[in-house]
Amino acid sequence: MEHKLIILGAGESGIGAALLGKQQGYDVFVSDGGIIKDNYKQELAVNQISFEEGHHSWDIILEANEIVKSPGIPEKSELMKKVREKGIPVISEIELAYRFSTGKKIIAITGSNGKSTTTALTYHIFKNAGLNVAMVGNIGISYARQVATAPAEYYVIEISSFQLDDIKDFKPNVAILLNITPDHLDRYDYKMENYVASKFRIAINQTAEDFFIYCMDDPEIMRHLAQQPIYSASIPFTIMKPLKEGGFIANDQLHIDVNGEPVIMSMYDLSLKGKHNLYNSMAAAIAGRTMDIRNEKIRESLTSFESLEHRMEYVTSVRGVDFINDSKATNVNSVWFALESFDKPIVLIMGGVDKGNDYDAIRDLVKEKVKAIICLGVDNTPIFAALSKDTPVMINTTSMHEAVQEAFKQATKGDIVLLSPACASFDLFKNYEDRGRKFKDEVKAL
Repeated sequence: MEHKLIILGAGESGIGAALLGKQQGYDVFVSDGGIIKDNYKQELAVNQISFEEGHHSWDIILEANEIVKSPGIPEKSELMKKVREKGIPVISEIELAYRFSTGKKIIAITGSNGKSTTTALTYHIFKNAGLNVAMVGNIGISYARQVATAPAEYYVIEISSFQLDDIKDFKPNVAILLNITPDHLDRYDYKMENYVASKFRIAINQTAEDFFIYCMDDPEIMRHLAQQPIYSASIPFTIMKPLKEGGFIANDQLHIDVNGEPVIMSMYDLSLKGKHNLYNSMAAAIAGRTMDIRNEKIRESLTSFESLEHRMEYVTSVRGVDFINDSKATNVNSVWFALESFDKPIVLIMGGVDKGNDYDAIRDLVKEKVKAIICLGVDNTPIFAALSKDTPVMINTTSMHEAVQEAFKQATKGDIVLLSPACASFDLFKNYEDRGRKFKDEVKAL
């Protein structure tokens, strides 16, 4: 009997899962309640995979042997309630891809902030060391697509908590947990402990041969570790004190002490600046050492890495004002990191779809550094309510053109105009990339 695999959601991960399922001889059907992008529809057609869009056919879906669910579909939805009632096994796309990656080395990275940067940096280290490595997951192409079309020996995967919610056997050789700050709590019954437990699922199947790399300076991580031990070899990193094993900063030098020979380099030589990037650099370097990549390769990679688009990306200077695109900052903590990185006065463009944000975390930094907030969103009331007392100027705008014009008016020579929204982008833009590109276009048009 053929294995009926139903895929819910036809984004990059859904399409990747469909291609892999088809390749492995499953009977695949893709169902998306919304509209499927044309390029994805073409791929499905070329590969003779049947699909539907704009609705879900319950009768077909509920006959599945197994369901791959898009990370975007909440458990509270009518569809998922029915699926769970019927007891059909539900997995995430990373679980499906893992099933067909036997014998490969997997480095998985999660956390509320810094995932993409750390993933890209880890990939850069492995690539520089001459390894056959692919960078997959939330960054770029899906893990399943890579396994189906161009399998690698090493996979560096960026993983969200939603994807971890539906794993069964997924077991990375190296798991990195960067930090845990409130984000997406709407999906976890507004309970922080549910979100924390979800992040820790990255290590749930690990054994003594595997590595768990984590930030010692994160109170949520430490609290959870005190209650629930990890079975893999745990390697911490910190900026607070020297360690016997792990990553730390001492006398302005980055130390990575794993497997004997320590890697030591000046923190001023790191290509990524800012305190948060010390953490990202340490995590990536430790991952490299666990896989026995040579010290000089790690040092070289940490100095030559170029940062990601839409993440603290320098755009240009106009009349002495620097423009920085941090469109990927979709939660308050990301904005905290961005504000913390600059010593010049900031004109901050923020706003969008608020996921129940608590702006208290950035109030002190706003008071200290932000001379004006330009709100960019359909509904800016939450930002006004939270921060209007902490900055002298607050302006409402409803388009990127208007936001950049207003920001430029408020800025003087030596200031920074920072797009760091703290919110999702779906009210005015397709996604954070679209928002970042429009920002760059408007800046270049000044």
